[in-house]
Parts: sequence; C-alpha cells; structure tokens
Amino acid sequence: MGESNLELMRGTLDVLVLKTLSWGPMHGYAVADWIRRRTEETILVEEGALYPALHRLEKRGWIAAEWGLSENNRRAKFYHLTPRGRAELQREVSTWQRYSAAVDSVLAAVEV
Repeated sequence: MGESNLELMRGTLDVLVLKTLSWGPMHGYAVADWIRRRTEETILVEEGALYPALHRLEKRGWIAAEWGLSENNRRAKFYHLTPRGRAELQREVSTWQRYSAAVDSVLAAVEV
C-alpha cells in the first residue's frame, strides 16, 4: 500500500472518529461499536487502528480524554471533542462531501 493510500485511510478514520464523538463522550470500544453499527457492519475499526487514531487526535488537540467508568463498571478512558476538534470536523465534513460528490460523478458516468 502506498503512502498516499495510508494517509487517505488515516484521514478517513480520523473524520469518522471525530463525527462519532460529536454525539458525546465515548470510550474506545464504544467508538468502534458506534461506527460498526452506523455503517451496518461495513466498516469495522480494529483496536490496532483505533487507538493510534485516538492518540493522534488527542495530540493534535482535537479530542481530550478523561478516566471514567464504562457500562460494565470498568475503568475506561472517555474521549470527547474539543472546540478545535469540532471546528476540524466541520472542515473535514465539507471536504469529504466535495470528495464524495466528485467520486460519485466519476462512478455515475455512462460509457459511450
């Protein structure tokens, strides 16, 4: 896989995580589960990709984390959007909508 493909995948995961956290604070497993359920199991985010993404977003200041108790009464790190993260999400959604429309336009082209 080329470097540009890897960056595209990272960018995709980042915007999915940001969008997921726009619904409220969640721990890592809940983030992955929300994406899985919302995409009807089309996108399955594995721990090996999710936690580096969460740490990357936290390092950029787009999300922050606090320790709390999960539904199972287990200690878990809960992530939430920061104001900078919310602004980044708005930019990313706009970019993805333009990108998606462009891809749809190419895929919808009729062969001659």
